[in-house]
Amino acid sequence: MNEPRQTGHIVSIIALFLGIMAMTVVGFSVDWAPPVASVHGQGVDAVMDYLLLTTGTILVIASLILVAFLWYYGRGKQPASHRISARTERWWTLVPVLGMALIAEAGVLLKGLPVWEQVYGHIPEDALVVDITAKQFEWLARYPGADGEFGSVQPSLVDGQTNPAGLDRSGSGADDIVLRNVMHIPVGRPVHVRLRSLDVLHSFSIPAFRVKQDIVPGTVGRTLFTPTRAGSYELACAELCGMGHYRMDGRIVVHSPEEYEAWLAEQTAKVQ
Repeated sequence: MNEPRQTGHIVSIIALFLGIMAMTVVGFSVDWAPPVASVHGQGVDAVMDYLLLTTGTILVIASLILVAFLWYYGRGKQPASHRISARTERWWTLVPVLGMALIAEAGVLLKGLPVWEQVYGHIPEDALVVDITAKQFEWLARYPGADGEFGSVQPSLVDGQTNPAGLDRSGSGADDIVLRNVMHIPVGRPVHVRLRSLDVLHSFSIPAFRVKQDIVPGTVGRTLFTPTRAGSYELACAELCGMGHYRMDGRIVVHSPEEYEAWLAEQTAKVQ
């Protein structure tokens, strides 16, 4: 291969790397996520910003080094005395590995553990408890009635029309409130969500709250969050759960405390 042609190939590769680097930096500089509407969501965003900043910086530095190496060594004219030693190669390998381990482990743990505690830590005594059941292809939200206790559920009692959650209404479940594809909660109050699945693997996801929790059949999962803004938010299934997966689109309605109490009183009156 003649020298002009070889140089042209090297320039093309360098331009490709620089273009990928530029598009990545520009892409990650845009905030694609919806505005945060939960207390712990700010911490989640802080962890993501930390990772994007640190790994993005490494991407830029590594790309520039790679471009310099391609230009310097790619033309094949450097004498043997200019080649790096095996020891230098080991250091070039070891330092990035240690740096990434420090960023991915120590940094993420330092910033992420407080957020983990907010989501999976101690459940406040004043937390609202809501039982969420996922099934192909809808969400069922259940609230305890006037007695403040959840009734038991039985798979044998599941009826798609009259009893989708399989609720045993012969006992304390007689006054339970069951809603389809909508969940009502008050702003500023911790919400403890208990998660179940009636069939396959699902994932409880509220993008605006930065909540995503897988729901494994046969287990009772949990998540905890505190909404900070009233409004209506998307409730999605973030796990492919079948041909009708796209239909698992529910809503989270966040009320003021007074509006929520009025709504709850209305629902309680309906089941009594």
